[in-house]
Amino acid sequence: MVKVIWSEQAIDDLTNIANYNSRFSENYSSSLVNKLFKKPNILKTMPKIGRVVPEKKDDSIRELIEGNYRLICQISSEERVDILTVHHSSTPLINL
Repeated sequence: MVKVIWSEQAIDDLTNIANYNSRFSENYSSSLVNKLFKKPNILKTMPKIGRVVPEKKDDSIRELIEGNYRLICQISSEERVDILTVHHSSTPLINL
C-alpha cells in the first residue's frame, strides 16, 4: 500500500479553502474540506489513478478532481505519493 503525504502547501490550501468558505456556510466549508481531505485515499491502492497535469506534462505529476478543485499529486516512489497543492480550477496553476 502506498503512503500518501500531505505537503505543508496542501495543508495551507485546505486551511485557506475552509476559512474562505466558512464566511458563507460553516456546514458547507466543513463538508467541502472533508471531501477534499478524503479524496486522495484512493491513491493508497491506485497511485496512478489521476490524469497527468496538462501544464506539467510529467507522468509523475497527476491530479484528482473534486468539484471545482484540483488536488495536485506527485508520485515520489512506488511507496509514496505527495499531495502538493489543492487548487481551485478557475485560477491558473502557478509555481508547481
